[in-house]
Amino acid sequence: MAMAEAPGQRSRKLAAALSRTSATFLFFSVVVVGVVFASARWITTTTTTASLPATAAVPTAAAAAAAVHPQTQHHKPSPRSPSRAPPPPPAAYSISCPTPPLRPNISHAAKAPESSQTLALALSSSSSCRSYPDYPPATNTTAAPSSSNSSCPSYFRFIHDDLRPWRAAGGVTRAMLARAGVTASFRLVVLRGRAYVQRFRPAFQTRDLFTIWGILQLLRRYPGRVPDLDLMFDCVDWPIVRTHLYRGKHAPFMPPLFRYCGDDRTLDIVFPDWSFWGWPEINIKPWDALQKDLKNGNSRVTWSDREPYAYWKGNAAVAVSRQELVKCNISSTQDWNARIYTQDWFKESKKGYRNSNLGNQCTHRYKIYIEGSAWSISQKYILACDSMTLLVTPKYYDFFSRSLMPIQHYWPVRDDNKCASIKYAVEWGNSHKQSAQRIGKEASNFIQKEVNMDIVYDYMLHLLTEYAKLLRFRPTKPPEAVEVCPESLICQAEGIEKKFLTESMAKSAHDSGPCDLPPPFSPLELRMLKQRKENTIRQVEMWERRASAA
Repeated sequence: MAMAEAPGQRSRKLAAALSRTSATFLFFSVVVVGVVFASARWITTTTTTASLPATAAVPTAAAAAAAVHPQTQHHKPSPRSPSRAPPPPPAAYSISCPTPPLRPNISHAAKAPESSQTLALALSSSSSCRSYPDYPPATNTTAAPSSSNSSCPSYFRFIHDDLRPWRAAGGVTRAMLARAGVTASFRLVVLRGRAYVQRFRPAFQTRDLFTIWGILQLLRRYPGRVPDLDLMFDCVDWPIVRTHLYRGKHAPFMPPLFRYCGDDRTLDIVFPDWSFWGWPEINIKPWDALQKDLKNGNSRVTWSDREPYAYWKGNAAVAVSRQELVKCNISSTQDWNARIYTQDWFKESKKGYRNSNLGNQCTHRYKIYIEGSAWSISQKYILACDSMTLLVTPKYYDFFSRSLMPIQHYWPVRDDNKCASIKYAVEWGNSHKQSAQRIGKEASNFIQKEVNMDIVYDYMLHLLTEYAKLLRFRPTKPPEAVEVCPESLICQAEGIEKKFLTESMAKSAHDSGPCDLPPPFSPLELRMLKQRKENTIRQVEMWERRASAA
């Protein structure tokens, strides 16, 4: 039988029960309030995010086609939602070489080889590319996504023009590609983001090595975005696919051949040259580093403090036109306002290239560009100098030079009367200093902003993407092709080759897409562009004639 509880004991038990109830109630109250507060904050954040202004619209094709030379539009990032943390930076790439490169035993007295031993070793060694992932085949929508919200420079429009003959012929067939292989230096196949090379013949010096290296950096910069493709590349200077040979019924035999330059009588597909990743034989740095050197060189000597003459330094032995230019140098009987210096690269290499630093050559108000055996890679270095470029009438063009305009980016010089034309240009510039300085600055701004490595890679991606669309067959690995990757090349390189390969290596994947490819030129726009150039050049020639007759 239970005993009756005393009144005091009942009071103590009631107080304890109330205490436990209060604690439980308080705990659930805190939880409920927290849930409500979190829900309210989520709703507020979601509403705020949804109400942020959208990113500026990408320029439409109609807007880009409104002008023959649309200006590059640089993207301004939209404000971030306060609830989102910034994305982590892309993972940095790294390369490790497990064993030292194997080199043939060459005597120090032996002459340096005129072709790349590094590429030969990489193509004859066992593959070291197994760690690279396979990417799903890029499609037309994923190969070059337009997510940068910037329009590419106007010269990208020539991509459409360069590929137009094959588009009109119905695409690129295996038979066409085989014909291109007759003179090609190498064949490059890209499959699921991996590169395979078949070398037909060694290129001069390291042209093929650094060209292939550049394409490998494109694959690293835009992983999974370069479409499957099959192309032939010729590293020789001169374009050879003659337009008149492939008209009408002969169009099905038209070879799609990539190279560094073209002219108005050929169909070769123009691609950025090897020197953007370095030219070790003459100690020219990769373009990223050299562009900074040139910019610093511009700041060391102001335009007005520079020598009031036209400057040129280079190898005169490679072309008759350059040998004629040497005659424009100052002599005891004549001063053509030109200061010409011939370059002996063999002697310069013995001196450690002390007198060949391009960043130290922005010291004259005027710099002369003249082609060599074909186009010359020196064009971008000369244009980058803030000096007014005196451009001797060119025959060839590279991938960016077709958008250069006389009196805007350079002063045209007659090829058939160089000395007198140079003399007049310098006299005009020294009497119109502001105009001459403006032309020089316009050119250097063009090079710094529209021919930097970000833009070069975008050009490569768009060109290869548009080319891949024309293939009428599915690319496959040729039996003779060998896979190449950054490791397989850089681990075989030595000395300055290895230094330049390392310095020009893409350090990580790009976190946004390329600039937006503008639409093709219409026939009318191309005629207007050509007419504008011709009219301006005729105007300058008329000024020269008047000055000589005075």
